[in-house]
Amino acid sequence: MKRILSILAMVCVMPLSVSAHGPSGQKVEKKFDIKAEPATVWALVKDFGAIGKWHPDVTNVNLENIKDEEGKTLLHRLVTLKNGTTFLEKLREANDADMKMDYKMVDGKDSTIAVSNYRTVLQVKPAATAGQSTVTLTARFYNKANTMEAPPGADNPAANKAINELYDAAAVGLKNALEK
Repeated sequence: MKRILSILAMVCVMPLSVSAHGPSGQKVEKKFDIKAEPATVWALVKDFGAIGKWHPDVTNVNLENIKDEEGKTLLHRLVTLKNGTTFLEKLREANDADMKMDYKMVDGKDSTIAVSNYRTVLQVKPAATAGQSTVTLTARFYNKANTMEAPPGADNPAANKAINELYDAAAVGLKNALEK
């Protein structure tokens, strides 16, 4: 009888422990076509420091090779936007064969954007129309507070707004730079 009561008590408490978890991960994906050959698009976007040449909201980019927390020396860029927001990103991979790059934000004092644990995968592929490219930007991230009860400005809506604005401007900037 004691055993049955113990099992019953555990079953009743289990739903409470399952609901106690951290913030929900967020995802933003933008796909857009550019009237330029994939190799031309890739040549521009794979240059990690060139974001200031084509992203209309970027006012400054500082590049530096830095050892990350795993001891790997990776290229980092500190990006400053027109609104004063900054973020430090490290280039994890740039794959010429797949025209794909993977970069991650370094959380800390240099990253004031309304997200945490932010990672982007950017890929360029041929579009359905010859001579055009499809660019896909995919971000996965958490809110800046990295909590379920985040205050306004550090919550999920603020995080999603920041990434959507960043990616929407990237689409406009790449089109303007390459569709001449």
